[in-house]
Amino acid sequence: MAFSKMVKPETTELLHLTVLRSERLSSHWIRVTLGAGEIDRFRPMGYDQWFRLFLPIGGEAGLDRVPAKANKMFGYLKFLRIPDGERPVMRNYTVRAFRTATSEAGAEIDVDFVLHGSAADGTAGPASRWAETCEPGEHVLIIDEGLTFNPQRGTDRVVLVGDETALPAIAGIAASLPAHATGTAIVEVPAEDDALDFPCPPGLDVVWIVRPHDAAPGALALEALGRSELPSAPFHAYAAGEQSLATGARRLLVGERGVDKNAVSFCGYWKVGAASPASKAAREAASEPLA
Repeated sequence: MAFSKMVKPETTELLHLTVLRSERLSSHWIRVTLGAGEIDRFRPMGYDQWFRLFLPIGGEAGLDRVPAKANKMFGYLKFLRIPDGERPVMRNYTVRAFRTATSEAGAEIDVDFVLHGSAADGTAGPASRWAETCEPGEHVLIIDEGLTFNPQRGTDRVVLVGDETALPAIAGIAASLPAHATGTAIVEVPAEDDALDFPCPPGLDVVWIVRPHDAAPGALALEALGRSELPSAPFHAYAAGEQSLATGARRLLVGERGVDKNAVSFCGYWKVGAASPASKAAREAASEPLA
């Protein structure tokens, strides 16, 4: 049975949020916690819920000029008309964790940023630099985009694979699975301390791979997937991260291992050599037929 390749959110309106705090987690991870503003209008969906994040790199005045549908074609064209230097940076991120409001605190969203380069020496990209230097009280915008991991494809047995950029998504999926779920999660990271443990069902085997500096991102995770024993019963496979890892995993599973293509969710977040994360076209690659 074919299921939708993505699960749409309840709303795609622009939401204004505020930086509450940030925390360095490891060599290549920093967590920024967002809340306040219009957080009460955010509808958590669990799993790998992702969103467009608009960062005020050129000052917060640019946020006021972001059009309501900046994630759609005509809205994005309007977004591009915001002058350079004032136009916010737009990137795609995953909800690492959502906490509902309590009597002591409002609702919060944790967003984990992979750090490339360093803000101090000028080698970081704009999103990494912002994550390293943002202060409580700064404002951002988000547009919810829903899920790539469609639970209708199955949650009892899963095979999850990704590089460091997919760790928040894999962690979110694992936290949303039923307690009886079984399967394997393969996660490739650039340093040993980047292997950040996350809650998961007892039956989910987590395999960490530390990537040597000379290895292509995602290559070792893909090799490990090729060697892995797959569940004997139908399962839901999910691959995300560098584009060649995501598409390669789908090709391996469907073309070589005989997995039903309707049981595979995959998403290319970024591409080696590209200056920014993969476009919406890459997010929608699951609709492309296999060669």
